[in-house]
Amino acid sequence: MKIFNKYTYLLFGIILISAIMILNFIPNLETEEFDQEVINDIIEGVTTTTIISSIDDDLNETPEPLEVVDEVDLTEKQILDIDEILINNTFDEEINDFDVYLLIGSDERSEEIALTRGQISGKRADVIILGLVNKDNQEITLLSFPRDLLIKNNCTEKLERINAAYTKNNCGGRAENLAAAIYSISGIRVTNFASFDFEGFEEIIDSVDGVEICVDRTQKEGFSFELQKGCQTVNGLTTLNWIVSRSTEVLVGEKLLDSDGNDISEWKPMSGVSDLTRIDRQQYVVMQLIKELKNFSSVNELNSFIIALENSFIIDENLTINKAVEILWTFRNINLNNVSKFTTPVDYLTLEDGRQVLVLKDTIYNFLKSNSIIDS
Repeated sequence: MKIFNKYTYLLFGIILISAIMILNFIPNLETEEFDQEVINDIIEGVTTTTIISSIDDDLNETPEPLEVVDEVDLTEKQILDIDEILINNTFDEEINDFDVYLLIGSDERSEEIALTRGQISGKRADVIILGLVNKDNQEITLLSFPRDLLIKNNCTEKLERINAAYTKNNCGGRAENLAAAIYSISGIRVTNFASFDFEGFEEIIDSVDGVEICVDRTQKEGFSFELQKGCQTVNGLTTLNWIVSRSTEVLVGEKLLDSDGNDISEWKPMSGVSDLTRIDRQQYVVMQLIKELKNFSSVNELNSFIIALENSFIIDENLTINKAVEILWTFRNINLNNVSKFTTPVDYLTLEDGRQVLVLKDTIYNFLKSNSIIDS
């Protein structure tokens, strides 16, 4: 009996130690509601009568006023022509050949980041990328939606930029509203989502000791970043500032410093910088992060990266921790040359006050079909 007790206690001890190790290793990622029935209600214009518990606190708070930049003021002619303007915000059939992962980068900023990027009110989606994984051959496509893309909000029926759809209201949660907006203009149903804010983005980059950025010209934006011509490994803050830069300048001639080390070089605005430029940079960094995963030879070596995810990401409640880690580990084997990267096809539309938004110039179905991402 004493021997039995001895080995019984030993077995329990091993189990307890193993459980502690597992709990310490597997991150406790924050999760949010992501209910397909709620998304369906939003798509159909049904306002939910019961507020999801996970958003109660935010709904009870006094909402912050939106910035003027979120307002979409059309001319009288544009209002009359709105059906024609948004004619491609429709689809004839669903696109259901893929497992669809929605990556959302929120523009919410910490005090430190606000020092270089400025402070804003509210919380919108600065990065909107769909990862389409073909169910048959596992080929991956990255499809980005410009934050300035004009849509009609399913819940409020107001015209707005798609980044403003990432909000909590009586219809559903942030990701649910954004997923409904994406479905309504594409026929693509989001399977799972993950979101991060600016501070979380920095932590992810820094957890892999920075990423390599290659540029063909020396460029900067104020004091927020400066990248030299060629390739360099940069930290999270520099990477973030480069991605979101709207006022990038390029060096004219050689770099010049005065006797005190001050920059007296000539710089000029980089031509063609737009929301689409930012998307190219976002996709570039996503690919660099996937590339970094190849440096991990075991799951244990992913530990620092997983810890960064714990502090940085919010995932939907249907995406288990094990599944999230499994997806990351699988990405190590991706041939980056085979990853297709696209941005939804858009044209510019000038608003009444002179600012611009983007509108789809073709349906997303036709666009994906023409690029051989979906079959006819």
